[in-house]
Amino acid sequence: MEKVRRASHAGSWYTDNPKKLAEELEGWLGASGLSKSSDVRAVIAPHAGYSYSGRAAAYAFGNIDPTNISRVFLLGPSHHHYTPKCALSTATVYKTPIGDLPIDLEVIEELKATGKFELMDIRVDEAEHSMEMHLPYLAKVFEGHLVKVVPILVGALNAENEALYGQLLAKYVDDPNNFFSVSSDFCHWGSRFNYMHYDKKHGAIYKSIEALDRMGMDIIETGDPDAFKQYLSEYDNTICGRHPISVFLHRVQLIFLSSQEC
Repeated sequence: MEKVRRASHAGSWYTDNPKKLAEELEGWLGASGLSKSSDVRAVIAPHAGYSYSGRAAAYAFGNIDPTNISRVFLLGPSHHHYTPKCALSTATVYKTPIGDLPIDLEVIEELKATGKFELMDIRVDEAEHSMEMHLPYLAKVFEGHLVKVVPILVGALNAENEALYGQLLAKYVDDPNNFFSVSSDFCHWGSRFNYMHYDKKHGAIYKSIEALDRMGMDIIETGDPDAFKQYLSEYDNTICGRHPISVFLHRVQLIFLSSQEC
């Protein structure tokens, strides 16, 4: 029986008008000027409202070549529901204003069988925006292609569990038909976030924030989860997707180690 997750943030975080949404996405993707590449197997993209992040997100999703991809793993942080684990969706389809994305129920069952995942009910699923904000872009990029999604809500994991879930997901990287969409904003700066790190050597506050975020991005590109953990410990940057990114990095690290062993 079909169990639908509504596009619960459409009409507020982004437009619920299908024509307008499609035009916005096409415009942002076109303006990015990026070429599609089959070498791109994962992206880290933001999840703020599209008036803030829509244009920026195109620089991630514009790289995707959908030709040979049949499955997208979505890793998003939990903003409202506390869990020390990762949770799987109980929906069978994710709605967007420009097209529906079916859940890969076979992979959900495989992950569930490990005994390491919780299940999130539809209310928790629909309350969370981190994965939903990727869905319209995925629906647009994969338009005309058969693709299923595997949504994974990543909770407040300790370092041991970040490594554990990285191991559990590692085998799916070997399949070139899989793609990973990791959801994260970066620095949340200001008194409302209780975070006001400012390094005056960079000049204006926004330049200090940019330097801090770029430092984190450079570390992420190394694929070293321990270096990323040290960076977070030292600067406490308010990267809300730190746990999905860390899971991703453990998975990447495992792939690097595997290739070196061959």
